Amino acid sequence: MLEISKIKVGDIIEKDNQPLKVVRASFSKIGRQGAVLRTKLKNLISGNVSDITFRDSDKLKKAEITREKAQYLYNQDNQYFFMNLNNYEQFSFDKEILGNLTNFLKEQCEVQILLFNDQPTNIELPVKLDFEVTEAPPATRGNTAEGGSKKIKIQTGYTLDAPLFIKQGDKIKINTTDGKYVERVAE
Repeated sequence: MLEISKIKVGDIIEKDNQPLKVVRASFSKIGRQGAVLRTKLKNLISGNVSDITFRDSDKLKKAEITREKAQYLYNQDNQYFFMNLNNYEQFSFDKEILGNLTNFLKEQCEVQILLFNDQPTNIELPVKLDFEVTEAPPATRGNTAEGGSKKIKIQTGYTLDAPLFIKQGDKIKINTTDGKYVERVAE
């Protein structure tokens, strides 16, 4: 059992026999009233996000999650198909369950599948991935005192801000947790 003071963002807890990933956590202690943990939790099976407040008397159970390597294969309609690299079983997730992770899925991409009770419940991407820029308007002259940025599009169709020197065909590294540009990849 976990105490609420030990819970942090990224942890996966079990509540009502459902695995919940902590998306946001704010711990506070209010005088005699005791400690409170305000959380935003994402259900890994349904994809639903909910705000839940825990009191210091609440005991939480860490979810028994196992991770295995998988490969993203393709998507059809709103289904995203993967193959477990350990046993070659194929499975799929609905776009609602994966959420923003679909912005960074490219064919042959290796991911971690999260298994809860031996059932695939969700995926985890590497923190940083490389992508090819498919659309980038030319850099425009002007106020670049703050560095300047422009909207670009990567091979998955995701649009993000990048420095002015990025052009179509460049390979860039993106942080998959916040969807932001990290660096240009040398070729």
